[in-house]
Amino acid sequence: MEQTDELVGVTEGPAVAPAGPPERRVRPRPPGAAALALAAGAAAALLAAGTRWPDQPAVQAWHTVCLAITVQALPFLLLGTALSGAINAFVPAELFTRVLPKRAALAVPVAGVAGAVLPGCECASVPVASSLIRRGVTPAAAFAFLLSAPAINPVVLTATAVAFPGNPAMAAARLLASLATAAVMGWLWLWLGKEEWLRPLLRHGHTGHRHGHSRWAEFRLGFQHDFLHAGGFLVLGAMAAATFNVAVPRTVLDAFAGTLWPAVLSLAGLAVLLAVCSEADAFVAASLTGFPLTARLAFLVVGPMVDLKLIALQAGTFGRAFAWRFSAATTVVAVVSSVLTGGVLL
Repeated sequence: MEQTDELVGVTEGPAVAPAGPPERRVRPRPPGAAALALAAGAAAALLAAGTRWPDQPAVQAWHTVCLAITVQALPFLLLGTALSGAINAFVPAELFTRVLPKRAALAVPVAGVAGAVLPGCECASVPVASSLIRRGVTPAAAFAFLLSAPAINPVVLTATAVAFPGNPAMAAARLLASLATAAVMGWLWLWLGKEEWLRPLLRHGHTGHRHGHSRWAEFRLGFQHDFLHAGGFLVLGAMAAATFNVAVPRTVLDAFAGTLWPAVLSLAGLAVLLAVCSEADAFVAASLTGFPLTARLAFLVVGPMVDLKLIALQAGTFGRAFAWRFSAATTVVAVVSSVLTGGVLL
């Protein structure tokens, strides 16, 4: 994506297409149908209690973990899709023009700090970031918000302070490392990001409210689309995380706990695979007493930004080309930020 000094944090509205023959309107394919089928199939597998094979201990453990991740994340996915629909239907585009700086490079850290206002997990931030992009916010700022929101909101920071009563600096370290990661990733997108990596985001062929349509109808359609679309990918990510929980023994992790970098990398990878909601991950990190504090900080910073269910949600919302590149880069930046911050504060 070519960047210039004239890049702005938001655009005034959809670009005007050049004159030419009228373009045939194509009925959008309902992405929610595939996600709904995936969710239904997963639910059938989870609830198949009438056969003998679910009675096996490993299968029961997989069932419990998968269902727990899904149920834990579902309220926040509902929150995020409701906010996404409300932004699309009720919030005027001019609001973003007033709030965000005109220059995209400045809009990135402002959007990162704004993530503190959304008291939810990563499942909520993905549909909200998508809605922000549809309303004209530059993707770099929306992605900074996506990364920071589940990591720096008051609920998460309070939970972190409660989980580490003997290490009050842990909450501050999490705040600073998460903000730094979000800002760096936003700036990296400005520098290296390409529009073709993103799936077309204009839902129903428009951005925001359409004249002649009820705003509540727009809200309902937007909420239904985003929830059905993201819900299937949430279940897919939960299934992958549950498989790891059941298949990998704890002794494998303990082998890496002795030295700093192996400990940091192992807990960063564990955060990706476990897919623990950001409101609960601090208590998981506090229980990993065999690991140094910096490694546990990496677990807390990487987890809300890169985990299996979040990668699945990003792939379903923005496209696979974006999700794999963005997730890999975010993991590297988050690990480096955690080590630097932990080295100073912890």
